[in-house]
Amino acid sequence: MKINNYSEKMKDNRITELFGIRYPIIQAGMVWCSGWRLASAVSNAGGLGLIGAGSMHPATLQEHIQKCKAATPLPYGVNIPLMYPQIEEIMAIVMEEKVPIVFTSAGNPATWTAKLKEAGIIVVHVVSSSKFALKAASAGVDAVVAEGFEAGGHNGREETTTLTLIPQVRDSVDLPLIAAGGIATGDAMAAVFALGAEGVQVGTRFALTEESSASDAFKQHCIALNEGDTVLSLKKVSPTRLVKNDFFRQVAELEEQGASAEEFRALLGRGRAKKGIFEGDLEEGELEIGQIASHIKQILPAKEVVEEMVEQYNRTVERLSRLAINYQTDSPQLTH
Repeated sequence: MKINNYSEKMKDNRITELFGIRYPIIQAGMVWCSGWRLASAVSNAGGLGLIGAGSMHPATLQEHIQKCKAATPLPYGVNIPLMYPQIEEIMAIVMEEKVPIVFTSAGNPATWTAKLKEAGIIVVHVVSSSKFALKAASAGVDAVVAEGFEAGGHNGREETTTLTLIPQVRDSVDLPLIAAGGIATGDAMAAVFALGAEGVQVGTRFALTEESSASDAFKQHCIALNEGDTVLSLKKVSPTRLVKNDFFRQVAELEEQGASAEEFRALLGRGRAKKGIFEGDLEEGELEIGQIASHIKQILPAKEVVEEMVEQYNRTVERLSRLAINYQTDSPQLTH
């Protein structure tokens, strides 16, 4: 299925064609950040906005979908972690509301892909390795997101970086490929396109925008981070990149002790990410953010982020074209 095309799309790009969007820039469906305001703002700017179902009760998700549809006539989607406890209700809602695009993550894509596609929904799955990309392709997804170690959300245990992951996934599957993890600029977008990606999924940069539903305290804290202020943690439960704070130090202590998954779950309890990201408890909350946060120093409207990325991408591609090497197979003749 392809959504009605949108004028001035990037030519010969399978991601813009598949989603019917102008720019191959997807806003990640992040917990406590990606509500209808952010998703509709990104879609209205020419990208693809995603509502993050992972932090929403079914009724809340339905409300956000309806408000997003009212706020934009353009394509949008919903990100659904497949480990969600009320997954049957969530899936029923996205099909009832005729959500055009669903990104699935954190689970087996074979469970829901066929049912979603039968409902006319485009399905994309998030992977952290070539092995899982092949499984997603076998499940019949329309595209994959390959997310590297730098990302802030649920991550791969292998700690494969984005620049290492993208070419390997590209070699493994012929599906439309979206790169994620550490991408916040047009320069980074150009870099992953050079490696075979056809679109980018951007989390951290959109989490720190005006329309993000994260608390202002969380946003201000994140734009003040330095390199090395985040660490990939919670590998026994679900690998997540955390900002160093009191909660992180409790996690690190348990990791040093070789604690079990049950002990980590007990520490996490309920609502730990909500406490940190949405409520702004900067010490006891779980502060999830990507490595690239240390590069971001300003909170902008989502529209400006999209425009800035596109402009920088075009400048970078133009600059690189001037650096093309005139390679000749014949050995140069030595002169005396």
